[in-house]
Amino acid sequence: MKINIAIIVSFLFLAHFGAAQPGVLDISKFGGAPNSDISQAFTTAWNEACASTTAVKIMIPDGTYKLNSIDVKGPCKAPIEVQVDGTIQAPVNQDEIKGADQWVKFMYVDQLTLSGKGVFDGQGTEVWKAKTGGPAWSGKGPMSKVFMNFGFNFLNNTVIRDITSKDSKNFQVMVFSCNNITFDGFTITAPKDSPNTDGIHMGKSTDVKILNSNIGTGDDCISVGDGTKNLTVQNVKCGPGHGISIGSLGKIETEENVEGVLVKNCTLTETDNGVRVKTWPNEPATLTISDLNFEDITMVNVKNPVIIDQEYCPWNQCNKQNPSKIKITKVSFKNIQGTSGTEEGVVLICSAGVPCDGVELNNVDLTFNGAPTVAKCSNVTPTVVGKAPACQAPGAAPAAAPAA
Repeated sequence: MKINIAIIVSFLFLAHFGAAQPGVLDISKFGGAPNSDISQAFTTAWNEACASTTAVKIMIPDGTYKLNSIDVKGPCKAPIEVQVDGTIQAPVNQDEIKGADQWVKFMYVDQLTLSGKGVFDGQGTEVWKAKTGGPAWSGKGPMSKVFMNFGFNFLNNTVIRDITSKDSKNFQVMVFSCNNITFDGFTITAPKDSPNTDGIHMGKSTDVKILNSNIGTGDDCISVGDGTKNLTVQNVKCGPGHGISIGSLGKIETEENVEGVLVKNCTLTETDNGVRVKTWPNEPATLTISDLNFEDITMVNVKNPVIIDQEYCPWNQCNKQNPSKIKITKVSFKNIQGTSGTEEGVVLICSAGVPCDGVELNNVDLTFNGAPTVAKCSNVTPTVVGKAPACQAPGAAPAAAPAA
C-alpha cells in the first residue's frame, strides 16, 4: 500500500493545531450594531465564549458603538480574545453609568487577550469640568464616584495589545490582583489638564509588563501601588502627565511591600515629574520599597526628572510632624539624560526615621538652561558613579564652579 506523506502531514497538523484555532463570535450575531448600545450583546457573547471548551474570539468590527458599564467574569473554560476594531463610547453623563467604579471590567479570567485597533472613549470632558469648575475638588460628595475606563481584576496570563484608552472620567486603567499581565503597544490619551486621569495604576499584582506604549494624560502616566512585584516598564513614551511614580504609599496600615521594578528605555516629555518615589509622612504604614531600577531614560524638559519624596504632601493637606515609616532600599538611577525644567534635576528627600540606603546615581546627566543640574539630598548618601551631580543639603547654595 502506497502512503501519501503529504496527507498524513496535513492530518497531523490539523490534529495538533486545529483545536487551538479560536471560533469567532461577531458582535452582530448577538444584535450588536454600530450606533447602538452593545452592552447586552457583548455580555451575551461573553457568556457563550466563557462556556466554550475551545478558544473563542469575540469580534467588534469597525464602527462606533455605545456601551454602558460591563462586568464580565470567569472562570472560563478556554482562552478568550476580544478583538475591538471600532470605537466604543461610554455615556457622557456620569449618572447614566450603572455598576461600580469601572466602566469596562474583566474579572477572574485566565488567558484573556484584548486586542485590535479599537478605541475605548470614556468621554470624560463634562466630568472634568464638574471637578474643576469650583474650588479644588476633594474627592468627596456627589463627584466621588467617578468611573475608570478599565478594570482588570484577578486576571492571570493576560495580554492587552494595540488598544487605545481615551478620555477616561477618572483613572484610565486599574490593575488589581493580577498575575502575568502585559500591555503591549497600548495607547492612553487625555489632555494634560484632565484631573486624576492616571494612565495605568496597579496594586497587589505580580509580573506586570508595560511595553512599547504611549501614555499621555493629566496625572501619573504609570502609578505603582502597594503589593506590586516584578514590574517591567520598557520602551514607553510618557507625556503629558506627572511621570512614572512608585506610590504614593503609606496612607493605609495594611499596605504591602513593593519590590522589583525595572523602568528602561523610556522617554518623558514635558511632564511634571520624571521617575519618582513618593510616600506620605505621619502615616502608619511600615512597608519596604526595594529593588528599583531606572535606566536608559531620556528627559525632555521635565520639571523634576529624578525624585524621591518621603514628605509627599500635595496641597499641604497633611501633617509632617512625624517622618515616613516606609523603608526605601536598593534604588538605581542609571544612564538618565536630557533636560530639566528646574535647576534641581535630582531631589532625594528620604525619611529621617528610616533613611534610604543602597541608592545609586550612575551617569545622571541632566541640564537646565544649558548648565548641569544640581542634586538636593537629605537622609541619604547615594553612591555616585560616572557623571552625576553631587548631593547638597536642601536650602544649600549651589557649589561654586571649578576654576578653568
